[in-house]
Amino acid sequence: MTQALVHEETTEILQLGRSKHARGLWSDAWRRLRKNKAAVVGLIYIGFMILVALFAPWLAPHHPNRIPSDAFSNTPPFWDDGGTWTYPLGTDSLARDYLSRLIYGARISMIVGVIPIVIVVLIGVSYGLISGWLGGRWDNILMRLVDVVYAFPSLLLFIIFQAAFRESWLGRSLGGLTLLFVAFAITGWNGLARLTRGQTMSLRQKEFVIAAQAVGNPSPRIVYRHILPNTLAPIIVAVSFAIPGYILAEASLSFLGIGIRPPTASWGSMVFQSFPIVTFRPIFVIMPSVLIALIMIAFAFVGDGLRDALDPQSNR
Repeated sequence: MTQALVHEETTEILQLGRSKHARGLWSDAWRRLRKNKAAVVGLIYIGFMILVALFAPWLAPHHPNRIPSDAFSNTPPFWDDGGTWTYPLGTDSLARDYLSRLIYGARISMIVGVIPIVIVVLIGVSYGLISGWLGGRWDNILMRLVDVVYAFPSLLLFIIFQAAFRESWLGRSLGGLTLLFVAFAITGWNGLARLTRGQTMSLRQKEFVIAAQAVGNPSPRIVYRHILPNTLAPIIVAVSFAIPGYILAEASLSFLGIGIRPPTASWGSMVFQSFPIVTFRPIFVIMPSVLIALIMIAFAFVGDGLRDALDPQSNR
């Protein structure tokens, strides 16, 4: 009876102390993040692009894949000679409205930036927690697998996957997005696994973990309730810096013609399709390229702001 009371009281103290620390850390981090003007601008731009992606059917003046009978291919934007307000940013080589395709292209970049990173976090964080907590021989075996995966060049593996399975049911699913998600997940989890493993090995020697073990908490509960919350700060920063890499990878693969399957609109495929006319209509290459650059810069600003905000030594 006495042991049970001690167990209950110790667990409550641990949880109370951890929750107060967590509230203080996250509230202080949010305060610091709001002071970082570049990060705030990045958040606002990302939020704006998410809204554009969500409301694309209502914002786009035309269907992105419709070829109208009253339009000509490569119509210039409205400010050039021959332009028209019916197609404000002109039309592509198939006479499709360029503005509508740019708006719908935001959907692909947002999806590619969010869904693969969710899969990568689930695999990498779980793997790192298990490896770091077990330690010893199991940790050595698990990390050798990480080294093997890390040895493969990511972009080259993406290209091989796209070339090998592009015409399969996996490559046709969701316009090629499913194959992209699989390719990103296979090579993208190792960095987060290493980061989480290092954090776990450091935290398992802390007093609150030792106390949780002493009162008889099972290992899964200790890992989930005590170690995982304390590893979230570096994981969030790593995720914010990883998202632009996936957006750029999708754009690069689409530029090479092995990314999103046509006629789905994506910014990378629009650069690829407009590249043959870059000499006399460079604006068609510049517009999607600028949008790719802006969304990557926005995520980089947010990542830099989170790194400073979640650093306990920061005085900003």
